[in-house]
Amino acid sequence: MRVLSAGVFALAGLIFWTSFDTAKGVDIRSDDPLPKLSDNVRGKSSHNEQLEKQVAADRGDVDRLTRQGSAGLSTAERRRIDGLDAVVGTDPLTGPSVQVTLNDAPPDAAALVPGVPDPQPNDLVIHQQDLQAVVNALWQGGARGIQIMDQRLISTSAVRCVGNTLILQGRVYSPPYRVTAVGDPKKLHQALDASPAVQNYLQYVRAYGLGWKVSERSATTLPGYAGSVDLHYATPVSPP
Repeated sequence: MRVLSAGVFALAGLIFWTSFDTAKGVDIRSDDPLPKLSDNVRGKSSHNEQLEKQVAADRGDVDRLTRQGSAGLSTAERRRIDGLDAVVGTDPLTGPSVQVTLNDAPPDAAALVPGVPDPQPNDLVIHQQDLQAVVNALWQGGARGIQIMDQRLISTSAVRCVGNTLILQGRVYSPPYRVTAVGDPKKLHQALDASPAVQNYLQYVRAYGLGWKVSERSATTLPGYAGSVDLHYATPVSPP
């Protein structure tokens, strides 16, 4: 019996030591002290924002030095280079604009139209295809430049949503989402009205109360894109 009791105490001691060594001072019964994925993502987003500001400052220095070194260019060549800056979206853009705001429905939303089934959770949030539909319609309407939240879109910009958050160019945003397009307001409105994907979203607006607001401004300035323009892509790994 004494041998058995000693074995039990030894085993208990081993379990306590293993728990202590694993926890390293953290309460392993609760995940509160542990870093959460959402906190990590938002931390990276804030870091990316700081890097964007640094890139913008560096790009300003590069542009200044480039202009100093291109003193021998002709007026036509200089005008052509400046025109490319405007096309690719690295220069600020000012003009009349249309802003579209999309928002999730209230979490306790119910069907607002007779005969419509009760909403599922996915019916009450903004999805990637909803934002893409608005952006594509505005381009189709002749937008000269588009900004989502505080970031200018360029040819390599990708609108991606994970859960109910937007990941755009390395930064994370939560709804409401604001899409601002500089262009002819009349044509931009017409393009939104003509888009089947936008009209599909508006059905959910009427049925469940998703947010939708379209407003105009006589003059809006979109910032120039200040991030990296390098393309990142996957490459195949050679088999061992």
